[in-house]
Amino acid sequence: MTFSMTGFAALEQPIDNATLILELRAVNSRYLDLHFKLDENLRSLEPTIRELITAQLSRGKVECKLNLIQRAQANHALQLDETLMQQLAAMQEKALLSFPHGCQLSIADILRWPGVVINDAISTDKLAEDVKKLVQNGLRDLNASRSREGEKLKALILDRLSQIETLVIKVKPLLPALTKEYQIKLESKLQESLKNIDQERIAQELVLFAQRIDVDEELTRLTAHISEVRRILSSDAPAGKRLDFLMQELNREANTLGSKSVSVQTTQVSMELKVLIEQMREQIQNVE
Repeated sequence: MTFSMTGFAALEQPIDNATLILELRAVNSRYLDLHFKLDENLRSLEPTIRELITAQLSRGKVECKLNLIQRAQANHALQLDETLMQQLAAMQEKALLSFPHGCQLSIADILRWPGVVINDAISTDKLAEDVKKLVQNGLRDLNASRSREGEKLKALILDRLSQIETLVIKVKPLLPALTKEYQIKLESKLQESLKNIDQERIAQELVLFAQRIDVDEELTRLTAHISEVRRILSSDAPAGKRLDFLMQELNREANTLGSKSVSVQTTQVSMELKVLIEQMREQIQNVE
């Protein structure tokens, strides 16, 4: 299955006395690049979340946002961290010495400060389990999104491969006749200009030139690379880096075909091949 590196997932999970809110966003990147925006009460769980993500993703820039919204319950009285509030008051007093016209913290600001409101009803162990389940579900949705996008990319790449195959099939039967026609024209010009030159030497040079402009090997390699791209797209392993390498190889063969061209037809085919390969390369930048 082909996965795109682009995807999104958003989930909410009610837990005891609180709600967990998760967002996962993924875009293309050369390597796996993780960024976390975690609630202050959840920062200790970053290694666990990182491990879950790296177990399922191999490439992409991934942003994980996880918030904890606590709710008060009648049978659980909320408490305030008096030590933290005193620290906030001291910091505010010190800051106002440098910024006397600055706004002071409101009661709402203080109550929203991470750690000021203590809710003993939430079990740390239970919270870790809930976060783990939520992240696993989020990764499942993210992978489903990446899979849908990946199938679209796969269809586009396969379409371009079919067009490349059509061009190869089109140009291959023309090559012997085009080469022979060019040899005849070149031989005629040489004999007119060099009537006193050894005819055997001319024949040898023509044979060598024909070998230099022979592109049958390039067309064979193009066909082999096309088959390899299809094989990689049908496998379950991450394919982006291997496909990117194959695009370089395909482009090299198309360039060689153009440099050896002795006719307008093969030059046009070379240009069309390079356009199709570049279109595939652009899409492959999003493949995991």
